[in-house]
Amino acid sequence: MRADAARNLAAVLRTGARLLAEDPSTSISAIASAAGVDRTTVHRRFANREALLSAVFQAKLDSAERVLDDSRLTEAPVAVALHRYVEGIIPVSRDWPVDTRRMMRADPAADSRRQQQSQRLDDFLQRASDEGYLRPDTSPAWARAVLDQLVETAAHHFPETAPPRAADLVVETFLNGLGP
Repeated sequence: MRADAARNLAAVLRTGARLLAEDPSTSISAIASAAGVDRTTVHRRFANREALLSAVFQAKLDSAERVLDDSRLTEAPVAVALHRYVEGIIPVSRDWPVDTRRMMRADPAADSRRQQQSQRLDDFLQRASDEGYLRPDTSPAWARAVLDQLVETAAHHFPETAPPRAADLVVETFLNGLGP
């Protein structure tokens, strides 16, 4: 892919994610205009709105997958892996604000991939619990909901906070708020 075509595609996908997060019914024309490209440029790459949505979902999933891999959730010490995950996932959440859980129901393959990624994080939190980082009476579902909300808060309510500092705050709050 030529460099300008790659830039246009990246602009369309990121703009699409942002606009679709604000309004899931946003048209391809509106996305193209906001991305600074012609509507035909978008239609040349994506046959329809669903194909564009699928590409946005795949881009977000690709980014999240890299974060999960880089975090070394099964190998690194729990606190280190947690910090790596949070520091990496905050920019993903900021770059791809579209809510994949709700919108991916129309794309079963992408939804399956999202569920696999979610399971990796659930397994990590079970490991954190097994290793004593969470109180024994803390339900894994509760711990996951709290972590997700802390990440969401850091990413979107404090966008000026750099990811390393945001990760410090999230990890400290998570482990000390739920720690033994």
